[in-house]
Amino acid sequence: MTSDSDALVPETRVLAVASHVVYGYVGNTMATFVMQSLGCEVAALNTVHFSNHTGYRQFKGTRATAQEITDIYQGLCQSYLTDFDVMLSGYAPSAAAVEAVGAIGLDLQKRAEKKPGSFFWVLDPVMGDQGRLYVSDDVVPAYKKTIHHADLILPNQFEAELLSGIKITSLHTLAEAITAIHKIYSVPHVIITSVQLSKLTTSPTTPPPASLTIIGSTTRSDGTPRLFRVDVPALNCFFSGTGDMFAALTVARLREAVFAAGPDLRTTKSWVSPDSVQATDLPLAKATVKVLASMHSVLEKTLEARGAELTATAQEVSVSAASGENDEEKRKRDYLRHTKATEVRLVRNVKYLRSPVIEFKAQEWRE
Repeated sequence: MTSDSDALVPETRVLAVASHVVYGYVGNTMATFVMQSLGCEVAALNTVHFSNHTGYRQFKGTRATAQEITDIYQGLCQSYLTDFDVMLSGYAPSAAAVEAVGAIGLDLQKRAEKKPGSFFWVLDPVMGDQGRLYVSDDVVPAYKKTIHHADLILPNQFEAELLSGIKITSLHTLAEAITAIHKIYSVPHVIITSVQLSKLTTSPTTPPPASLTIIGSTTRSDGTPRLFRVDVPALNCFFSGTGDMFAALTVARLREAVFAAGPDLRTTKSWVSPDSVQATDLPLAKATVKVLASMHSVLEKTLEARGAELTATAQEVSVSAASGENDEEKRKRDYLRHTKATEVRLVRNVKYLRSPVIEFKAQEWRE
């Protein structure tokens, strides 16, 4: 039987820089709980403060300026509160904010430069998805300047295209994009967090259309990628905050895998394994398998709860119909009801964060 202490990752202090919502789980609201549940000490620096996530199509709140982000970090510095092992950076509301977050990462790297491996920067370049930017155009070049300094980046397929300059239309171009990101930005670790391979190829080895594929890589000493993939069943629902959950779980599980690999790796710059380590044995691959196991279980439970909530609140629809609401008001109320029902059920399913049921395997991938 596993005790609570056995489920905790090695002691880890994290500076998490991302958005915050009052209701639901996205950004730092998601990431902080996930990492704390696994035993990490988390300091949350919030780049926005919204009532709810933007998927509701309406929200209230404020965006932090670059100066406000910088001021908060300077407040930590003046009290000597900068002993972070990891920085996780996510959504920033402007190009200037991206640059301010980048300056924080660089400062923490500088403070740790005499102790290789003592600081690791995970950067989620939040720019858009499904072929569409949801940040201003000047945010893209700001990220391109910043990610040179990160140890691990977590783009989705669209963001990988923006960063590499390569349109991903096949397995070949996917491999080219990852190789280009390693080469252009000197980033030692990359995970492309969601690729639908069924749309890229008709090869017999392609997973069925109901699957998502996560592709990861850690460079060798010559800069070439060590590629692995993990295929997971796709759930027929859109959930907000899954990228933040993936990033937060990756922080904890990668730290755990690096410690398990032995003392040499944790004192190696950027935690890059020797060339002799195969793709599926990389700490990044082992971490990804655990991350996806936790996520799949939590999201399955969320889908079950969503169905129950929609059934329980179905009466609201008939009540609003009887109240004389017009069609537009009815559609809006129903949309908000469905959006609320899809909020990730995190707290009630914390056991899946701590003790994932491993169902998936990493496979070495050669394009």
